[in-house]
Amino acid sequence: MIKFLDLKTINQLDREKYIQKFADVLDSGWYILGNEVKKFETKFSEYCGSKYCVGVASGLDALILILRGYKELGKLSDGDEILVPANTYIATIIAITENKLNPVLIEPDLNNFLIDIKLIEKNITDKTKAIMPVHLYGQAVDMHKIKKIADKHNLLVIDDCAQAHGAIVNGNKVGGLLSDASGFSFYPGKNLGAIGGDAGAITTNDFKLYEVISSLRNYGSKVKYYNDYIGLNSRLDEIHAAILNLKLPNLDSDNAKRRKIADYYRKNITNKNIILPNTENEESHVWHLFVIRTDNREKLQNYFIDNNIETLIHYPVPPHKQIAYKKLNSLSLPITEKIHNEVLSLPISPVMSMDDVKQVVTVLNNYGG
Repeated sequence: MIKFLDLKTINQLDREKYIQKFADVLDSGWYILGNEVKKFETKFSEYCGSKYCVGVASGLDALILILRGYKELGKLSDGDEILVPANTYIATIIAITENKLNPVLIEPDLNNFLIDIKLIEKNITDKTKAIMPVHLYGQAVDMHKIKKIADKHNLLVIDDCAQAHGAIVNGNKVGGLLSDASGFSFYPGKNLGAIGGDAGAITTNDFKLYEVISSLRNYGSKVKYYNDYIGLNSRLDEIHAAILNLKLPNLDSDNAKRRKIADYYRKNITNKNIILPNTENEESHVWHLFVIRTDNREKLQNYFIDNNIETLIHYPVPPHKQIAYKKLNSLSLPITEKIHNEVLSLPISPVMSMDDVKQVVTVLNNYGG
């Protein structure tokens, strides 16, 4: 069986280092907001090119806390509108509604699955206060174009970088200079993934936002037992941070391996029943997922199963059609719905052998449609 993502093998590569790091944290006697977290926050902000980083419990919490922070600073209020791609994982939308803000869903560009920048200005109203682009599947949105629109209309830019660690757009890594704040996930399956559970981070160049979020993640407290805000318990723990500190130096080389696999797929998959993903700039894509489209996805996925190849669907149901968002169910977003009906993700990871990559291509090219 060719696995979709072999996390066991990925993490076995540095098994002894991880075990030693577990022991180091255990022996330190300090398990919350200690030196490993501080070290990771410093290193990750440097990696992204941002001034500040706050480690939190998950990618969803990262987005929730950014918006909550801007509410505390008076830059957002209940009922404000946030422009967001309709084609995204539901966490992006949850972060908005959890803050009593209103998501305005923008159709994607069918060529790249990302928010259609041409549609943004058409959806700006006097209630619009922010744009939240999502660097979906590992491909960075053109943030200069987003920032130009935001500056024109005095809007915040908050990007969801949960799938795009290390992606470069307009010469800068996501999470750096091109947004007001960025949210990252270190879910174990991400390009930069923790071990044992969820983890996340926020990057920003805004010191006031950094200060507020640093308190909000810790019950709203700067000084223990003294609370300035009604906050959350959303702290990156020492063990996660320690493992992330070991993994971060390998992120760019791991992304390069993903690009090599994606390049082989794109050059050698020739089946006319398959629509391949597009990217205008190789650096802008770190290929967290390699997502193809086809008319009869169920048939293709079953065909892969018959040939011992594991695939996944990211994602079968768009946020506006979820039961959780009944008030959005009546929206007609045909491009988003088309994507969610057709996409299928092929195996890709830094430990996938080229023999397995070639086998996926051979099997797919023999598919009859």
